[in-house]
Amino acid sequence: QVQLVESGGGSVQSGGSLRLSCAASGYTDNAFCMAWFRQTPGKEREGVAAVENDGTTQYVESVKGRFTISQDNTKATLYLQMNDLKPEDTAMYYCAALADCWTGMVTAAVAYWGQGTQVTVSS
Repeated sequence: QVQLVESGGGSVQSGGSLRLSCAASGYTDNAFCMAWFRQTPGKEREGVAAVENDGTTQYVESVKGRFTISQDNTKATLYLQMNDLKPEDTAMYYCAALADCWTGMVTAAVAYWGQGTQVTVSS
């Protein structure tokens, strides 16, 4: 059984940084494209960043240059380094394992979700 457990959320001021972690277990290291999504109340969950099996990354336009997705060498832990945070980055952030990311970061392709970690950015 695949398990994804996020940590690292919290409250910061605008311009600050946070690093989210996602501990993954129960799957082979090359089985999925791994991604971070986020959601605010009343809005659809959106893909923020993803990393393919070959290391290729993709980002939503609003976080390019500020967020970096990465994995450790064993691919057991997924990270999201978030710099220059803005109030509009406030959301619940979810780790996800997707069948693939060829068509982008789409919720329909998500096979497994983590429970989420809250990020709050104050102005």
